[in-house]
Amino acid sequence: MKINPLADRVVVKMLESEETTKSGIVLAGTAKEKPQIAEVVAVGPGGMVEGKEVVMEVKVSDRVIISKYAGTEVKIDGEELTILKQSDILAKVQ
Repeated sequence: MKINPLADRVVVKMLESEETTKSGIVLAGTAKEKPQIAEVVAVGPGGMVEGKEVVMEVKVSDRVIISKYAGTEVKIDGEELTILKQSDILAKVQ
């Protein structure tokens, strides 16, 4: 199934967070924070949103940092994705 976001929405796939700390301590599943770095899977067309022109600044395969609790999590074909507004993206990762 293919997902096509509308307006200023972006679909991202969260990247796995580190399992161990820098000092080598392995973290239990409950001790890990929600990852904030994601890969863009699909991008909406932008356009007029709430009376303002929105230009999409990300593209598919960009790595981005998102707000900690942003978006709506969905599961499509067994893959966990997050749909969020472009304004919930804080930065691109180079």
